[in-house]
Amino acid sequence: MKARFFAIALVSSLALFSQAASAKGCLKGAAVGGAAGHVVDGHGVAGAAAGCVVGRHRVNKKAKQEAAESSAAQATSQPATSSR
Repeated sequence: MKARFFAIALVSSLALFSQAASAKGCLKGAAVGGAAGHVVDGHGVAGAAAGCVVGRHRVNKKAKQEAAESSAAQATSQPATSSR
């Protein structure tokens, strides 16, 4: 009975408080990390979790860099206004 109550409470809380996640980088990182973890010591799940985190970090870092480059390019492409 306790296990059933705990399972229902867990699923309900996850459903209520979860947000939509973007999987960019996570799937690729999880695949690589899972394979590496499995080969190294049989810890495929831990490797997949770590790979997902690293993949998301790299995607976020790349997006931030691209945004900075595009804003710098946009600032240099605008003609300077002369004031009289």
